[in-house]
Amino acid sequence: MGPMTAAARFVARLGEGGGLGGTARVRTTLYGSLALTGRGHATDRAVILGLAGFAPASLDPDAGVEALARSRRPDAWPWARRTRCGFDAARDIVWAARERKAQHPNALTFTAFRATGEIILERTYFSVGGGFVRDEDEIGRNEPGEAGPELPHPYESAADLLARAEAAGLTIAS
Repeated sequence: MGPMTAAARFVARLGEGGGLGGTARVRTTLYGSLALTGRGHATDRAVILGLAGFAPASLDPDAGVEALARSRRPDAWPWARRTRCGFDAARDIVWAARERKAQHPNALTFTAFRATGEIILERTYFSVGGGFVRDEDEIGRNEPGEAGPELPHPYESAADLLARAEAAGLTIAS
């Protein structure tokens, strides 16, 4: 989920800057752990789907299968579900298994190019677990990311947990 989310975030950022229409090619570099386990964990497919404009929470499996099939035909690949962009997975997904970003072992960098080869945008993202992603700015901040779901019975210590369970008439398991 993280690599798909990262790819979708890259597409959104590129769109905010007006770069979608001018993008002729997108390269993704998978570093370290993502490159080492990438094919087995379907990281390459997740990246392709994210770049095609899909997000994990709303992905229609049939549409995903269709998009992956089209990605094998670069002339028909649906870049960001709007325009066409040259894409060749053998060329445009770089498996940098021996390279690692200092911030986190699950890193991937997206680079969007114009037809002239000029870089439009380049961003690095970090898949930090559970589908959560940080970009190169967010990973350096000493603050929590998404708050996540609200905890129904938050506690600070084992004694606090026992007291809260007793007050609520619950066992620890419940």
